[in-house]
Amino acid sequence: MTVNLEVAEGVGTIRLDRPPMNALDVATQDRLKELAEEAARRDDVRAVVIYGGEKVFAAGADIKEMQAMDHTAMVLRARDLQDSFTAVARIPKPVVAAVTGYALGGGCELALCADFRIAAENAKLGQPEILLGLIPGAGGTQRLSRLIGPSKAKDLIFTGRMVKADEALTLGLVDRVVPADEVYTQAHAWAAKLAQGPAIALRAAKESIDTGLETDLDTGLAVERNWFAGLFATEDRARGMKSFVEEGPGKAKFL
Repeated sequence: MTVNLEVAEGVGTIRLDRPPMNALDVATQDRLKELAEEAARRDDVRAVVIYGGEKVFAAGADIKEMQAMDHTAMVLRARDLQDSFTAVARIPKPVVAAVTGYALGGGCELALCADFRIAAENAKLGQPEILLGLIPGAGGTQRLSRLIGPSKAKDLIFTGRMVKADEALTLGLVDRVVPADEVYTQAHAWAAKLAQGPAIALRAAKESIDTGLETDLDTGLAVERNWFAGLFATEDRARGMKSFVEEGPGKAKFL
């Protein structure tokens, strides 16, 4: 399989495994969607790490495969391409991308689907599609501009240039830069910590933030209000407040 899901300590690691560069061909895209949906469903998965291995995250689409596709073929495929990445973005649990080596084109777009990005010091990210006479097609024009702002996104997309980890951190494209041999360990630790948190409240927080970014303020506030009130029906809310009153903050044990 070109993508695998392994679960340990409440953390599901979705591992890209298509050597040497984890090129995202159609089969890999479809498998990614399948496993993202599985991770979303499984009760034993409470947080997710997206990982490409020690050497590379994903160097982009399979260009040889794409070269053979004409306009009609891509019209038929483009929605499925986007849906495979959207399945990752919509996992209703905390998701962190552990970025090593290259994260280019579709690889960068995949990292953008995570809630948090930890990059190796030697990582390089970018959207080089313009150099092929194309634009990003798996969400890059939308997610990148929402993450780092339109002008910075246009710089990267218009030029197709790669940025090193330090510049990516300055841009806000990644959230933490660490030595290459610590990327997965730190990503898993981040996910494992959140895996111990209140699952429904984390889902509510993620949906409220993501929905709010896609709509107007009043609609976003309504989503937040409904989730906020709804959480008063959960056992985790009862546990959290009881622990706070009796033991002080930060000591609650959630289901």
